[in-house]
Amino acid sequence: MTMIDIRDLTVSYGKNENEIQIVKGVNFQVAEGESFGLVGESGCGKSTILGAVAGRNKQWTGHMAIAGEEIGRKRTRSQLALQQMVFQDPFGSIHPRHTIGRTLLEPLEIHGIGQRQERIEKVLTDVGLPIAFRYRYPHQLSGGQRQRVAIARALILKPRILLLDEPTSALDVSIQAEILNLLKDLKEREKLTYILVSHDLAVVAHLCNRIAVMQNGTFVEIVDTRQLIEGNITHPCTRMLRDGSRGYVAA
Repeated sequence: MTMIDIRDLTVSYGKNENEIQIVKGVNFQVAEGESFGLVGESGCGKSTILGAVAGRNKQWTGHMAIAGEEIGRKRTRSQLALQQMVFQDPFGSIHPRHTIGRTLLEPLEIHGIGQRQERIEKVLTDVGLPIAFRYRYPHQLSGGQRQRVAIARALILKPRILLLDEPTSALDVSIQAEILNLLKDLKEREKLTYILVSHDLAVVAHLCNRIAVMQNGTFVEIVDTRQLIEGNITHPCTRMLRDGSRGYVAA
């Protein structure tokens, strides 16, 4: 089954003479249970695609379908719950004056979901945090622990899709590996579909089945991980990114 179907997606910022196209007619499909990576240099449009899929950016044209349902610029609450985002900076995306429990409770209240305490306890366990962490504040957690909370918040609505925007780039290398392994385990356990945005080809190769390389708002090449590892790539931009990750992108 195709979980995400994107055709001729164009995303702009500004209006009239100030309008700038950031994403220029990209096409891709992501199968249920697949991890699809978007890589490229800063400003190429990869996070903008993620924002459009999530419903955060409404200035787009084209065709978008999630789980077989046509998606428009205005989303229903159930459509919004179907895909959740995990952001780059866990400290910036979590309210500093709310306990972790309060942070996890909020989406359940917004969506009118019951069994709230049980869900909070389960999702903390799922991301490898003690249940007692629900009483802590973000400043009392390490960067890796805060990112686990951000993942827990995304998971608590039981989405089918996680949209991951540079989820490890603000973390130390050793903690990056822990978070990537956690995401890999969660994908298998919860049967999730991922779109992962990163500038780091090694990070994407660790988690993704297929990878789209972006430059100036368009896809210049889509490769699977095996092609990347073996160097079976054609575009100079892909080769440049691979060379920059040499020693990390390996079998």
